[in-house]
Amino acid sequence: MRYLRILSILASMAILVCAAAAEKNAMGIHDVSRVTFVAPVRVGSTLLPAGEYLVRHTMQGQDHVMVFEAVKTKTVAAKAKCNLVPLSKKAEQSHTVYQMNTANERVLQELVVRGDTAKHVFGE
Repeated sequence: MRYLRILSILASMAILVCAAAAEKNAMGIHDVSRVTFVAPVRVGSTLLPAGEYLVRHTMQGQDHVMVFEAVKTKTVAAKAKCNLVPLSKKAEQSHTVYQMNTANERVLQELVVRGDTAKHVFGE
């Protein structure tokens, strides 16, 4: 019985640690999220191939920077400055907004992550 109690306490602590790690930061956004591009996408000056990416929100001085890391290779694929724009309510689903450039490439303009209260706007 004693071991069951200890195991229960450890499991509860693990759940709390995972919940704390998944929380949003003070800006109302997740520090880390995932995005899947079904076609090549230009992020900043880099053309990313279609695939799944971990996206980390970082700060470089006063600049907000999104770092895109390919899930399969675990390598940084692109970095781009962004502006945070508050949403009127918490995002109910994740989505991306693109614009086509003269080379007929998708260029990432906005990234919204489900549960966030701000969106990432690129290229402004």
